[in-house]
Amino acid sequence: MRGTANWRLRTRTIELGRRTLVMGVVNITPDSFSDGGSFLDPEAAVARSMQCIEEGADILDLGAESTRPGSRAGDADARVSAEEEQARLLPVLEEILKAQPHAVVSVDTYKAETARAALKAGAEMINDVSGFTWDLDIAAVCAEFGAGVVLMHTRGRPEEWSAQPQLAPDALLTMVREGLAASMAAAERAGVAREAIVLDPGYGFGKRFDENYALLARQAELLALGRPLLAGLSRKSFLGRTLARLYGSEAPIAERETAGLAAMTAAILHGAAIVRVHAVRPAVEAARIADAILALQ
Repeated sequence: MRGTANWRLRTRTIELGRRTLVMGVVNITPDSFSDGGSFLDPEAAVARSMQCIEEGADILDLGAESTRPGSRAGDADARVSAEEEQARLLPVLEEILKAQPHAVVSVDTYKAETARAALKAGAEMINDVSGFTWDLDIAAVCAEFGAGVVLMHTRGRPEEWSAQPQLAPDALLTMVREGLAASMAAAERAGVAREAIVLDPGYGFGKRFDENYALLARQAELLALGRPLLAGLSRKSFLGRTLARLYGSEAPIAERETAGLAAMTAAILHGAAIVRVHAVRPAVEAARIADAILALQ
């Protein structure tokens, strides 16, 4: 059982676990794996954000640098600069909060400079795919602002993922559990309150195809770390690979929505309190069904 817990954000505290919260993704990038370039224009990104809220998103997650497989995210010599990231991100964040002052906005970044700028501009939380390991200054920034944080487990950097050796389920779970524990300890050493932390197993982030299913099947074991879980399974490549066994070819990104909803529902039933998705309305509906089941357990 996932239980309930409070999540302390920059200006408010929200309850997790009573029902599943849906985080809607808005990629302000030219090269996202899921919708590359569709929302790079600030007006398009703001419109998409408003649509996510109308469709029932509890949280918006704005990202201005792609961490798709093979990208150079985290590489100081090749990544998108903090200046470019902020130039894409901040106008959108500011317009969202003008239109919806009470919106809960997360910013997907691993850079301390961008985290600081986003929190000053009104973001409530930072979603760091590296779990505070790619920029060691970001934890102190989050602590300074009292921000909520999502700490994801990532196995290596994106350009290394395809070469990672396959792990047995026990070894995989140990790696993820120990990595998340280390990220949480680093956050707390920097002054981030334990109640501000949510953990993300990092589906697809350095996990080889079927490893993601082993992780999903045993996701609930990660609740032993003592903080709520966020699961992001939407449109991931391992879903497309699984559908190839049914149809003979890997499902393109646009045809992974049903598979993503199935994986998302499994994640909720295995303890996720928040789900990160691209298509909000179907996710809201599926989450309500999963929550109805959990309410009877």
